[in-house]
Amino acid sequence: MRARPGPKAGHQWHERVGGQTVVRSSVRGEAPPTGDTTGGTTSPTRHRQDSPADGDGGRHGGGRRGGREDAGDDHRPRRRRALRWSATILAVVILVTAGAGYLYYQHLNANIKKDTLNIGDAKDRAAASRANAAGQTPLNILLIGSDARNTEENQKLGGAKDTFGTPPRADVQMLVHVSADRSNMSVISMPRDTLLRIPKCTDPGGGKVYEASTSLAMTNDSLGRGGPGCTVATWEKLTDIHIDHFMMVDFAGVVSMADAIGGVPVCVDANIYSHTASGHGSGLKLTKGTTSIKGKQALQWLRTRYGFEDGSDIARTEAQHMYMNSMVRQLRANATLSNPNKLRKLAETATNALTVDDGLGTVAKLYDLSTELKKVPTKRITMTTMPWVYSSDGNRVLPKPADAAKLFRLVREDIALDGKDKKKTTKPKSSTDPAAPDDEIAVQVRNGTRGDSGVAVTGRAGAITQLLVGKGFDKAVADPSAQLGEEKTVVRYPSADLEGDARRVAKALGIPAGQVKKSTDVSGVTLVVGADWRSGTKYVAVADDDRTPESASALNGADTTACMHVDPNYTW
Repeated sequence: MRARPGPKAGHQWHERVGGQTVVRSSVRGEAPPTGDTTGGTTSPTRHRQDSPADGDGGRHGGGRRGGREDAGDDHRPRRRRALRWSATILAVVILVTAGAGYLYYQHLNANIKKDTLNIGDAKDRAAASRANAAGQTPLNILLIGSDARNTEENQKLGGAKDTFGTPPRADVQMLVHVSADRSNMSVISMPRDTLLRIPKCTDPGGGKVYEASTSLAMTNDSLGRGGPGCTVATWEKLTDIHIDHFMMVDFAGVVSMADAIGGVPVCVDANIYSHTASGHGSGLKLTKGTTSIKGKQALQWLRTRYGFEDGSDIARTEAQHMYMNSMVRQLRANATLSNPNKLRKLAETATNALTVDDGLGTVAKLYDLSTELKKVPTKRITMTTMPWVYSSDGNRVLPKPADAAKLFRLVREDIALDGKDKKKTTKPKSSTDPAAPDDEIAVQVRNGTRGDSGVAVTGRAGAITQLLVGKGFDKAVADPSAQLGEEKTVVRYPSADLEGDARRVAKALGIPAGQVKKSTDVSGVTLVVGADWRSGTKYVAVADDDRTPESASALNGADTTACMHVDPNYTW
């Protein structure tokens, strides 16, 4: 299709952006963008600067037996084993190159595929992030790497001919949190074999309803239950973090994208050969030290499991984080990206591979996102993995009760994971819902004292129930079956008409108002006795510890010393 002639160089026009009128100017016949321009500024390519990128991951805690793509893991056929991590790289690149899209704005807009942001029940949605004192709000983006075999190219890259056209899985899931003041960025990868209860989702295309899972299911199955909006709904239900956007990519075009970047430096502490003789290796072969990898080697690095550390997906995700941090630094330092031809190639490939929600559905909006992200210094980017523990069979993982909850809280409260924030104090909002008389408030008490020790205090729910009855809460009952893990004691309520009752229970026990939470996971006022109240009848509130849990394996974006440890069985 022939491009529409643009105005002469120097032509100006006015445009409404964010409620204000701004002046645009063209360069060398570039046409003013048409359609939706709510994304923000339309800076010409020659003024582009590299933007920060997001990490890749989906760090997997499944151990040597944890991954479904490896035949030796759980004796299943080796299916969908290649590259399921790496499509997320394209999401990073689009954030850097979207500005170049104005070379042929309409063409690139047509490349971008769109889908619904959240297809779960409205009642399960997390509350929108609160603004800080300056009126700024955090930005949360879920990056999803799909293992779809829906095209010939994806089939060729991913193999497994018998899975062509089958429902895709979200084998890479990373939550990117950009702080309200844009001073820092936090990234949480979720191990792909994490077992969760997936919420009810409705396919926006055909209207098919997928009921909530009644038993634990692998989180990567969420993508096949109506699309990326179900993966978003699953994250919101787990973390109570409001997600503003998603970006989903498959692995088509990863090799060409890696080549277009020009190479990414990575490090190994010994010669490595992830040989394929056993059927598990990626084929990666590098010498000890730092090597700039691109193309096929980049793909091999990102999919290598057998050869790094203990051969688990945890090690693979660590390698992915290292690669992504290095790529961010490379993109920001690489002056060749000012070359219009290189930028055009990157933009073309990336937009063809990208699926986003409607809120990011134009090049202008993606460019605006990139301008926000590039405000974050590389040294304030922190990559982490959701803390996890093995499931009972050792083949899958579960969120580590206290540590995972703490990591989610830090992100939810916009606290930097690098520990360089000033202490934030948040005053809970007051409630207008009056409480019922104490003897009419029904309270269910659960034992959440398991904490990181993995062992709950026996009879704790019963003891606190007796304490409540002694204080006049005659309808308090203990739930003997609930052996949950909760970092801090919390009172939950399902709807606004029970908020006053929940606050009254908390006040009677000396529990701070900030630990009273609305949640659709409960049907009435529910007190969960946490690991911070394992004994005694007087609750003593513990000051929040805002340090990132060590189990999150934090990696700083500016760390140039990181080097992957090579399994001695895979050296040469």
